[in-house]
Amino acid sequence: MRLALAEAEHAPLTGDVPVGAVVLGPDGAVLARARNEREATGDPTAHAEVLAIRRAADALGGWRLTGCTLAVTLEPCTMCAGAIVLSRLDRVVYGAPDPKAGAAGSLWDLVRDRRLNHRPEVVAEVLPEPAAALLQRFFRPNDF
Repeated sequence: MRLALAEAEHAPLTGDVPVGAVVLGPDGAVLARARNEREATGDPTAHAEVLAIRRAADALGGWRLTGCTLAVTLEPCTMCAGAIVLSRLDRVVYGAPDPKAGAAGSLWDLVRDRRLNHRPEVVAEVLPEPAAALLQRFFRPNDF
């Protein structure tokens, strides 16, 4: 999670929301890192989770991320939760919950929906305070 937090810290430099993600292989080695790049690239799908999943798939040479773990600083949205399920990640670990758009238990629980053929383990609220602090600083109006 600390690596994901480090990624998130760089996102505001391009005007992006400070969310960072890391994919770890079955052996715990870092396969991919990413941060939100939606503003930087003009790509509405450039969330940290999606970018990290794409890069991990490239690193492994295939889309199935079986045995891998995604660590992300903010609870995934529905788009990212769908990517997590479809990539067959075994586990998702997130920092701050997202009561407005979270799809790993806060608002929806897409990743553990029993109707789906793959349900990764969810580990919630790991280092939530520093993840939430990054978001609060980003969205707080400038104090003059």
